[in-house]
Amino acid sequence: MISVDQAQALILQAIAPLGETEPSTLETALGRILATTVTGKLDIPHWDNSAMDGYAIRFADLEEEPVELEVVETIPAGQAPQKSLAPGQAARIFTGAMLPTGADTVVMQEHTEQRGDRVKILQNPSLRQFVRQRGDYYRAGEPLLKPGQRLGAADLAVLAACQCVEFPVYRQPRVAIFSTGDELRSPQEKLEIGQIVDSNRYGLTAFVQGQRAIPKNFGIVPDDPAQLKATMEKAIAAGDLILSTGGVSVGEFDYVEKLLEELGGEIFIRSVAIRPGKPLTVAKFPGNKLYFGLPGNPVSALVGCWRFVQPALKKLSGDAGPWAPEFVWATCDQPLKGAGKRDAYLWGTLVATATGYLFHLAGGGHSSANLVNLAQTNALAIVPQGTGEIPAGDRLRVMRLQT
Repeated sequence: MISVDQAQALILQAIAPLGETEPSTLETALGRILATTVTGKLDIPHWDNSAMDGYAIRFADLEEEPVELEVVETIPAGQAPQKSLAPGQAARIFTGAMLPTGADTVVMQEHTEQRGDRVKILQNPSLRQFVRQRGDYYRAGEPLLKPGQRLGAADLAVLAACQCVEFPVYRQPRVAIFSTGDELRSPQEKLEIGQIVDSNRYGLTAFVQGQRAIPKNFGIVPDDPAQLKATMEKAIAAGDLILSTGGVSVGEFDYVEKLLEELGGEIFIRSVAIRPGKPLTVAKFPGNKLYFGLPGNPVSALVGCWRFVQPALKKLSGDAGPWAPEFVWATCDQPLKGAGKRDAYLWGTLVATATGYLFHLAGGGHSSANLVNLAQTNALAIVPQGTGEIPAGDRLRVMRLQT
């Protein structure tokens, strides 16, 4: 067995970002990875404008309170000023409206009193108060967003504000998925004695979609070397990354490792010191392709995805990093048992409290086959190898799940 950290390092060393780009737009770019430095064409704000409803004035006109000025214009948002302010003049202005030439300050309407075409300033503002100056937030031509950033709602709003409507993003990784085992059936099929539902393909497909990658389903493959080899060959040809479940232990019907070697794969991980998920086979193929032979037990398969596949997909997709999962320190509310020579990854719920994070272990058995109590969990608490138990109230590292 190799350590969890060694496994992650080897996986990330084995692949490079895809590097292929395609055009995207404001409407299609959510969650995609930006492939170039973007610069905007407009200053933000585009021009000096008011941050308040009130009056645009010349600060030089202010003397002892109160000062009376002549109101020469009303400027709503979206309309250009028609006049310049001369000494002793003011303009009625609304939030977001452009300041007229000559104005350098805005006094809020609550500090004024208007009668006809005259306004009395009851409380003097400071110079440039309530004025958003042109280019205060961003100067046209400067870098706006950098390559390798995953685009979220705020990023797209910024791009829209700068009129960047089309830009390149990295191509999404294609992930081939299939399950192995004579006992497996689809959820729609009637089960006979000894058969079980193939939940892994659905969990892995959802995981891949959550990473903004493209799943390609190759179905269920029986424990037949010829059929399995043919499916593996197709999956390797179709995917940038391949996920199979089952067939990676040491049983009589576990053919995956032997077939990977026959197909020209270089196996560099066979077993990892983690529970659940010890039997993990990872191989690389020419063309920057990575094959993950995940355990058949459903919890092991998903833990393997969260811990090892997710960093690989991030790097492959062009994400600038960090690629490793997110870890936080938390307090456990009950004792957590270790797994001897392996790191124990125990699933449960992470909650933010006034004093920090609290981890609550999921109820029921923590078997790699018990998929039921994995539902609605959001974190994996880690009991390091060699630690018999972490007492209740102690701090420990917890991995947040990004599903």
